[in-house]
Amino acid sequence: MSFVLDNSVSMRWLFRDGKPQDIDYADGVLEGMKDISAIVPAIWGLEAANVIARAGANNLVTQLHIQAFLKLVGSINIEADTDTFAYALTDTLQLARRYRLTAYDASYLELALRLGLPLATLDENLQKAADEAGVEKFV
Repeated sequence: MSFVLDNSVSMRWLFRDGKPQDIDYADGVLEGMKDISAIVPAIWGLEAANVIARAGANNLVTQLHIQAFLKLVGSINIEADTDTFAYALTDTLQLARRYRLTAYDASYLELALRLGLPLATLDENLQKAADEAGVEKFV
């Protein structure tokens, strides 16, 4: 079984910041990926690259940490959804408006709904929307 991986979880693998329970959750998701694959909207790589670039420019993360993160991401099974664009101005837009999410966050919710998969997220607004939409949380 697969699940949808939100960037809020994967960035914990890089920064190791946040509440202890958030770090534990992110580590649990990573551990679970030994047996299953994660599916991400097509924007995931750009979103991750943006966070990494900004953090690097602000000296919030070292090049060594970035390289370790990229090696980690390259070693796990993350599949990008090739249909994200096709739903951007329809279902994703509707979800963003209905749940007051960014279009980026709504793309994770749309993907989880479309594929009937649980969602791994640490974003409170996205989790609330997922709960309201009937999407299970990946545990």
